[in-house]
This record gives sequence, structure tokens and C-alpha cells, in this order.
Amino acid sequence: MVVDDHPMWREAVARDLAEAGHEVVATAADGPEAVRRAPAARPEVVVLDLQLPSLSGVEVTRQLVALDPAPHVLVLSASGEQGDVLEAVKAGATGYLVKSASREELVSAVTRTAAGEPVFTPGLAGLVLGEFRRLSSAPSGGAGAGATDGPRLTARETEVLRLVAKGLSYRQIAERLRLSHRTVQNHVQNTLHKLRLHNRVELVRYAIETGLDEPGHPA
Repeated sequence: MVVDDHPMWREAVARDLAEAGHEVVATAADGPEAVRRAPAARPEVVVLDLQLPSLSGVEVTRQLVALDPAPHVLVLSASGEQGDVLEAVKAGATGYLVKSASREELVSAVTRTAAGEPVFTPGLAGLVLGEFRRLSSAPSGGAGAGATDGPRLTARETEVLRLVAKGLSYRQIAERLRLSHRTVQNHVQNTLHKLRLHNRVELVRYAIETGLDEPGHPA
């Protein structure tokens, strides 16, 4: 589903995705319409502008990811400001692209977002992970509190988690570990369940908090 209040932009994005083989099940011109249409349309991915009338893109994201089944939200915004990016991710967005991205980058991002992979315009991923590092080093009660008290992971789950933290895609992890794409997905889902996390962005944050992304941890 494509959500944008500018008709020409909304139609262009929907057309580009359809021509690339993605099925566009719905479009919406504002936040309330997006929230209203999503349950029936059941999109796997919502390409969402942040600057929307009536209801902000951050609040739309929050409401969409609370649905069952929840779509993955890929923000496509003119803003690359740190505050906007972090608010979108904290609300549950899987990825964030600025509108200067090419058609090819958008199509690829939608494909990867559908697989649950965090996708960011170059430079923004480092910003998000940097913020998670800052939060994880905060005094008790911050985002990292209690993160290491969770259940024990298997050696393979830990190995996959290290590669996730390094930013590798599922396909790259599968090739590195000589596993099937489905097996990697299963390991990630099992790890999310064990750690009571909701998506790969939170999983990366956990890896950072526990030091699994550090160079001293071989992968």
C-alpha cells in the first residue's frame, strides 16, 4: 500500500512498484485513510510518507504495526532529519528512505522490507544504530535495561545474530553460513521469540547492547 498526500507522487510510486512486479493492493492520501484501508487490504508492506494531513506518519506507523497481521512499514520521506528517522523507527518502521532515492533503490527496498530486513538510505542506518548505542549505555531504566537477562541462545542463533548486527541480508547470511534462506529466517524468528523482540531493528539493538557486533566477536 502506498500512502502519500501528493497525488502525482503517490501514483508514480504505485506505478513504479507495479511495473517492477509488486502488487499494489491499495493507496491512501492521508493517515486516517491508510489506517482505515489497511485491515481489509492486508498489505505486506506500506510505503509511507511522514508528512501527512490529519494524522502524522509516525502515528500511522504505530497504528499499522499494531494490526494482526502487521505490515512492514517503509517510510519514504523528503526528510532525512535525525529526529524524524528515529521517531519513525521507534514507532515500528522497518526501513527509511529519502525521496531522492532512485526507482531501483525503492523497488529493492520494498522487496527487502517485505522479508523483514531493515533498509535505510545510506548514512541513516549508522544514525539509528548510533542512537541505540547511546540508549543502551544509559543508566538502568533506559532502552538497554535488562537486555542481557533473557533466555540463552544456541550457538547457531548467536552466530546468525552477529551477522544480522553487521548489517548482512538474509541471503548474505545464508551464503556465509551455507544455510538455506528459510533456515536463516527461522533462526531469526526463533531469536526474536526467545528475546521477546518484535523486529530485526530491535534485534540489532539487542546485539549492540550485548556487544555481539564488536570486532572482537568473530563471525
